[in-house]
Amino acid sequence: MQDSQAAGTKPASRRGFFLGAASAGAAVAAVSVLPKVAEAPAAALAAAPALKPAPENGGGYSLSEHVKRYYKTASA
Repeated sequence: MQDSQAAGTKPASRRGFFLGAASAGAAVAAVSVLPKVAEAPAAALAAAPALKPAPENGGGYSLSEHVKRYYKTASA
């Protein structure tokens, strides 16, 4: 018995069509969002507060509001 798919070209299938359509749609969505993503980091860097310089002797721990909030939630 011979394999009918081995000889000649394969006819187009609905599965292949929908796979191609989904791939094209994903590519269009990615390209349309890409310019907006490239602008976002520049705006985030401009809005970020200036950080304190790192201590010369290492360490760097400071009791900030974030750390206080963590200790409060961890002890509960």
